[in-house]
Amino acid sequence: MTDKKRILLIDNEAGLCRMMEQILLDHGYLARSYTSPQQAVEEFTASSWDLVISDIKMPGMSGLEVLQAIKAKQHDIPVIMITAYATVDMSIQALRKGAYDMLTKPFEPDELVYRVKNALQQRQLLEENRELRAELKEKFRFENIIGACEGLKSVLERVSKVAVRDTSVLVTGESGTGKELIAQAIHYNSPRRDKKFVAINCGALPENLLESELFGYKKGAFTGATESRFGLLEAANGGTLFLDEVGNLPMNVQKTLLRFLQEKEFNRLGDTTPTRVDVRILSATNSDLKESVKTGQFREDLYYRLNVVNIHLPPLRERNSDIPLLAAHFILLQNQKFTTAFKGFESEAMRALSSYEWPGNIRQLKNVIEACMAMETGEYISKETLAQFIEADLHNITADSHESVQDSSDLPYTTALEQFEADLLRGLLKRHGGNIDLAAREAGMNMVTMYRKIKRYGIKKEK
Repeated sequence: MTDKKRILLIDNEAGLCRMMEQILLDHGYLARSYTSPQQAVEEFTASSWDLVISDIKMPGMSGLEVLQAIKAKQHDIPVIMITAYATVDMSIQALRKGAYDMLTKPFEPDELVYRVKNALQQRQLLEENRELRAELKEKFRFENIIGACEGLKSVLERVSKVAVRDTSVLVTGESGTGKELIAQAIHYNSPRRDKKFVAINCGALPENLLESELFGYKKGAFTGATESRFGLLEAANGGTLFLDEVGNLPMNVQKTLLRFLQEKEFNRLGDTTPTRVDVRILSATNSDLKESVKTGQFREDLYYRLNVVNIHLPPLRERNSDIPLLAAHFILLQNQKFTTAFKGFESEAMRALSSYEWPGNIRQLKNVIEACMAMETGEYISKETLAQFIEADLHNITADSHESVQDSSDLPYTTALEQFEADLLRGLLKRHGGNIDLAAREAGMNMVTMYRKIKRYGIKKEK
């Protein structure tokens, strides 16, 4: 199967058609030419094309009519218009109707090839961006957020309701609980999903840099400002700006942000002309903003503007039943990344994993699992390997430390592993609404194996 780009040529001059066709064939493209615009439009509908090149002035059907017909059938295909009578008005008219470029007769072969190459590269970039957006939408679907505990379920129900509304949301929770992941899920499930999600950590930059980074600046605003620059608010226009650790905003930045939330406009540093943008603000903090308001470190009016809806993420120690699911997910990701074949944790190691307090929450769990996989030599991560990376007396962890462990310590080794696998598969099926194909993909196994294990463990599909 060829991967050569297919180009449709339309011009009532047969000689020019043949010349363009030969030039493009010589440069590795598949080109087909038509002197009848009506026939060319029919061929466009019947086949798949990557680029169209059409003359503007043709008898029976003008090039602008051809352009309109093609764009109606496939709006994203690039179309280059060629003419011997180029005028500014004609060019503007063609570009307004969706033409990618204009080519004036007579032209050199190199110019034709150059324009074609640019148009095809632009289309490839658009396709890659579209694929990336689709991947991001899939990645941040609510059902792809790992966990089945009641605390997380209530969070996701709240997130799904607020995502479709264009309101400000404050996500609270300890460090490492996944606040940015929730913000991304809100964005990619909102009407703004096709626009940018821009994130900034408000505690990572000094005050002067944070202000210029957020709002931009005008040339000459300060020493070193040799040219004007957009800020992140303008970069996120139409989309979402996520302010992580918003409690670290300096007072002068809080004032400017409040004005934007109230009036939807702001001034770049050194600029007297207001700039208007359409941006949704999501923010997050691991500190107590109410206390910061009481102590005068955070503006009360800004707090209420940001905290229209509050979503609080529970710490991992309150989600211990989700730890086996999260662990299996992180192992799967690492196996895919490094082409390894780890099967999970030994039963005692899993008990220890589920019993640990995890002060660094999900981020710490992920890092510990990655470290264990780097050091472990067997197929299963042992308690001894795990002990190198978490501060706990693993010898004193008992089987009844948490209900989620399900008392596997007294089971034979293979039985404990089977119990863990059965619980994992039940969790995956529940998360994917009983869809065996999706559960099998996440588990990294084929459908036949998945069906066999469902039957073996007597698992009923969750609806």
